[in-house]
Amino acid sequence: MPDIQMRFDKDMLVLSGRLDAVFARQGVDTAYDREFLNLVEPDSVREAYRLESVAGAQCLVTNTEGITRARLAHARLEERAPELAAAALTVVSSLKPQHVIYEVGPCGLPLDPSSSASLKQSRDQYAQAVRDLEGASVDAVLFSGFEKLLDAQCALMGLRMVSGLPAFVCLTAVSSQSGSSEKAGGASADKEGACGLALRPKSGMWAEAAALLEEYGASVIGFSSGAPLEMVEAAVRDLRAATDLPLMVELAVGKRDARQQAATSENPYFCPDAMVEAAVRLRAAGVQFLRAGGACTPAYTGALVAATAGFDVVGKDR
Repeated sequence: MPDIQMRFDKDMLVLSGRLDAVFARQGVDTAYDREFLNLVEPDSVREAYRLESVAGAQCLVTNTEGITRARLAHARLEERAPELAAAALTVVSSLKPQHVIYEVGPCGLPLDPSSSASLKQSRDQYAQAVRDLEGASVDAVLFSGFEKLLDAQCALMGLRMVSGLPAFVCLTAVSSQSGSSEKAGGASADKEGACGLALRPKSGMWAEAAALLEEYGASVIGFSSGAPLEMVEAAVRDLRAATDLPLMVELAVGKRDARQQAATSENPYFCPDAMVEAAVRLRAAGVQFLRAGGACTPAYTGALVAATAGFDVVGKDR
């Protein structure tokens, strides 16, 4: 059993924040060069992780969101996937974190739910991404950035073909004041299986999502959102009612405007201090795993750690 499973439903844990904004400030085109950076600039990547580690993140997440062959093909790097995965793991492991989590994002292939060939092609992308670990020591696989439940299903199927590692699934959710279909889709699936995870409470969609993800072997489920805390908190409570699995939330930080002095609906997590209240309230709602995303810095990770370190997970019956 990977060590992290022994901590499920026990210890509050913070994952390292997303590094894309850090690298973008250095002029890196993360759409093409994120994974390659692990190979050609390992010291720069290590320094970014070192700051996350100093901030207190117990779980370091590899810089491999685009590691599937289909994504790497855009930069003509698909044949170097095992080398890139190994480089990313070497960087993270060198800091000796409590836990190493291997991140895999959507492969980007079009999905036709009526075509077994389409589903198999997508599934195989994720299976190969995990095979590229080649026996490396990791605690879990994180499937993040998924806007379609069908795609997340394919990812879990691919993982379970080749590995028994714990699977974290972090869906992309959007705020929807009007109930209209937005980035992640509406309440019903489209022809490619859009998950429809707008943060509308009590719609039943979280129960449907949780049931499907559990069926296909998810170990931890959650979502990423930059919506106001009240909406995120309500969605967490709906999700907590729908599943006994550990929960994860990634709070997406908007681009900082130096003139912004208070939280807004467009950027509620405008400064690290805003993460403290968020962490306290999300823990009370039942979340175990927290992460900062978007335009975050290590200070955001530090705020999440400061608010949760040493605390136990709040159980479902409390």
